[in-house]
Amino acid sequence: MFRLGRLPGRFCRGCYTYGQQHAVGECVGCRRQVPVDDKYGYCRLCRARASWAIKASGKASVIEPYLRRMTCQQLFFANLQRPKNGGPRVGKAGRRVLKPPLPEPHRVITTSTQLTLFTVPRDFRRFDRELHADLANPWLVRARQAARALGEARGWSRWITSDVNRALVIVLSGFREGEPIRYSELFPALRVRGLPVVRTAEVLDRLGLFVDDRAPAVDRWLEQKRDGMAPGIHRAVEAWVRTLLDGGPRSEPRSRHTAWAYLGEIQPVLLEWSGRYDHLREVTRQDIIAARDAATGKQRESRIVALRSLFRQAKKNGQIFRNPTIRIRVPRQADGVIQALDQADVDQVITTATTTPDLRLIIALAAVHAARPKTIRTMLLDDVDIGNRRITVGGHVRPLDDLTRRALLDWLDYRRSRWPTTANPHLLIPQKTAVELGPAGKLWTTRATRNLTATLERLRVDRQLEEALTHGADPLHLALVFGIDEKTAIRYADSARALLGEAAEQASQ
Repeated sequence: MFRLGRLPGRFCRGCYTYGQQHAVGECVGCRRQVPVDDKYGYCRLCRARASWAIKASGKASVIEPYLRRMTCQQLFFANLQRPKNGGPRVGKAGRRVLKPPLPEPHRVITTSTQLTLFTVPRDFRRFDRELHADLANPWLVRARQAARALGEARGWSRWITSDVNRALVIVLSGFREGEPIRYSELFPALRVRGLPVVRTAEVLDRLGLFVDDRAPAVDRWLEQKRDGMAPGIHRAVEAWVRTLLDGGPRSEPRSRHTAWAYLGEIQPVLLEWSGRYDHLREVTRQDIIAARDAATGKQRESRIVALRSLFRQAKKNGQIFRNPTIRIRVPRQADGVIQALDQADVDQVITTATTTPDLRLIIALAAVHAARPKTIRTMLLDDVDIGNRRITVGGHVRPLDDLTRRALLDWLDYRRSRWPTTANPHLLIPQKTAVELGPAGKLWTTRATRNLTATLERLRVDRQLEEALTHGADPLHLALVFGIDEKTAIRYADSARALLGEAAEQASQ
């Protein structure tokens, strides 16, 4: 039996731990008086150092040749007795090929950089061309080249090109890379000088230098409409309106006018509920009925439709547990008989249409082809096929009559002589959109019949009613000729039958 007590100068730590004994003598390698092994005559540190050398070499070998290299005393620090090997592992662990470490990227610091503490908006209104103009700025040179190319593609006049170049000199003379130009900085400086803001922003956007920091108009409108609502109702209404405008996973986006009409119709009801409830889930069926009965006529139907859309979306999002608008119906209002226009009103429109070729074409499209005002201003040049005498109105191909054909030829001749280099693909263009790609404005399109009884919409309705009166009030014929919905065609046919019956009664008397 070995005693585990301490025997100074006779045994090492391994002897006490494992019951092994080593003779004390002079180590062959480090020449110290320490316990050494009987086989080679080396101490524990020299043998450990030789073992590490074998592992570092990556080759399985005997320990004796490496022991002969140990000729000095071995020193080590605490907890660092096992240094990392530079070579691969030996034994079973060495079978796996290790990936070499990725080299660190070579970092080269060319210039010092200053961190941004806060952003100060630039004021281009203080620009003085004599003091601040830098025509050699590389960004200004690139922007002027881009403006020249864009102007040639859009058909800009030399005055527009000159104004855009002046605006670019103001904005880019002191420009440095990494500083985007915001709309809030661009608009005041250019507007006060009468320079084009939109076209300048388009050039800057092509170079990636423009940032539009304007808040969307729909966000401001939505915030005004929701002001005063309870938090729970506020969140549900916002999610509902966003889904109407942008669409959802299983719903198509609706028109902005639809969202505006829906929210405008039920806003008073939501404000009244906010005074009593904190969330839409507290609204009951009696509240829906009371809101319905508070309105009359067409407004009752519009209010129920909007409320049904709101609660259906809230139920789909899990904001309410049940939909209180289910099985609440409103009797559909009977549509009145559509009346035809008087001949005096039509003659007044014809007199107005003889002034300019664009007005003649607009009136012809509305009075002959029953085109809506939006359809008229969004028609493209490709929708007109004069050679085959065809015209596409609202996606529906129709034959081109002689009156519309003469109006088209007159307008195309005027357009070619007035804006020979325009790239706008729309059929009808004013001076503003001749240098752009968008459609004409609504006010420009409807200016001919603005203060008249026979507006463009009334002319369209009168044309369809006339077709129904002429061909015996056949809904199928109306749907094929004008490409309208079957319900709309049935309504025109019913009005035509009523008018024909009334005319027959008057004739019999």
